[in-house]
Amino acid sequence: MSEQELDERKTKILHAIIKNYMETGEPVGSRTISKYTDLNLSSATIRNEMADLEELGYILQPHTSAGRIPSDKGYRFYVDHLIEQKDREVSEMKEFVIEHTEKMERVLKQMAKLLANNTNYASIITAPQVHSNKVKFLQLSNVDASHILAVVVLEGNIVKNKIIDVEEPIDNEQMLKLNILLNTNLTGLSIDQINLGTIAVLKEKAGIHSNIISDVLDAVAEAISEDEDLEIYTSGATNILKYPELSDSGRVSELLTEFEEKNQLVSLVTEHFSEEENTGIQVYIGNEAPIQTMKDCSIVTATYELGEGVKGTIGIIGPKRMDYENVMDNLKTLKAQLDGIWKKPKS
Repeated sequence: MSEQELDERKTKILHAIIKNYMETGEPVGSRTISKYTDLNLSSATIRNEMADLEELGYILQPHTSAGRIPSDKGYRFYVDHLIEQKDREVSEMKEFVIEHTEKMERVLKQMAKLLANNTNYASIITAPQVHSNKVKFLQLSNVDASHILAVVVLEGNIVKNKIIDVEEPIDNEQMLKLNILLNTNLTGLSIDQINLGTIAVLKEKAGIHSNIISDVLDAVAEAISEDEDLEIYTSGATNILKYPELSDSGRVSELLTEFEEKNQLVSLVTEHFSEEENTGIQVYIGNEAPIQTMKDCSIVTATYELGEGVKGTIGIIGPKRMDYENVMDNLKTLKAQLDGIWKKPKS
């Protein structure tokens, strides 16, 4: 019987052994599993299935007692199943985000919760930040006789809208000329690259609508500056209570306060970007942590990218004895999903 041929019964028993062992740290016997699962099987039947799982290399018998513990192969099977489940859930979120990009906050909160549930530790995800500050596209359109809508799209498909007042209506031909003018001269530029000479040329070519140019540039500046405020979403902070080495009353209070107020979490994100140059996975163990209250923890962080210059951070915080393989697998998978969410497939 190969790894792919594990039937539903063996899969459920293996999952039950791993979950019970992760909770207790003690070898798991057949009687425990008979109470733990919904299989309604006798201890004798479960013992036979456990013997098969041991022969296949998914579990080990560390002592002569009847208890078993997961092997690396067993953990890998378990983690891969978690990732498959998470892939399905995140794929559903992906479709949601494509249709409703304004719901990014909701999606990131869901992902933080999913990551905390899958690892049994605390998780953080930051909203994407625009680091290159470049304009990708601008679109002006009429709202009514007195207002036009300016849509500013930054690299990474970060979209910001602003209503601009106009003194008189702008017809479709004039609007088209303004859109061509703005995109020809501003696309690919950062706010620092939009100098006085560029502004003067734009206003001259805009003619009687030169005042709109100033309002559009203000909208661009606002769109970029809004993304400078780092938003951090957290989940699973109370998972810390499950680990005795972190559940000291004073220590856990500080940790939970940190997750609630989030002020120092910014330094964690800053440290990750500076050390990893925005790529890869960074692991902080004990005193390596940039946050004083987390010196008894391990922290694993990764960067996701929505487009050139638009990045965010995913992180897991748990005890130093955390399951690093599981954590890294979850982070890599979630990072890959986030990397692709806002990227349109190539035609």
